[in-house]
Amino acid sequence: MRSFDFSPLFRSTVGFDRLFDLMDSYTEQSNGYPPYNIERSDETHYRISLAVAGFGEKDLSIEVKEGVLTVTGQRGNESETQPRAFLYQGIAGRSFERRFQLAEHVEVRAARLENGLLHIDLERVVPEEKKPRRIAINAPEFASQEVKTLEGRAA
Repeated sequence: MRSFDFSPLFRSTVGFDRLFDLMDSYTEQSNGYPPYNIERSDETHYRISLAVAGFGEKDLSIEVKEGVLTVTGQRGNESETQPRAFLYQGIAGRSFERRFQLAEHVEVRAARLENGLLHIDLERVVPEEKKPRRIAINAPEFASQEVKTLEGRAA
């Protein structure tokens, strides 16, 4: 695994702390478990699907804090009367924590567990004041207003 040292860049940059934190968190989170997909169904709707075979609803936790979506899986203590001896164990059941950095105005709408996949539906909701708007040229409401001109005089 590669490890990058960003400390030389800290000396010559100002205001990029968040960018370096994102890069650090990306390099730390490269274990690949659990596998996931990110889908985009249209301009504003997204879905994250995580393969969480063997985990139940009570074993999973989803949290959004400061633009970071965190999905945590913690297996409950199963009261086993007999120890199980696996001949082959291909289904991973270890605990995990997976983080996703959400863009501005992206909100979690729903989450459901179905057939071993955890689906998290996201939607980008841009406020009206942030949306682009078309400005009419020679609008009638401005035609009746008189344009005022300020004249400067030499002292």
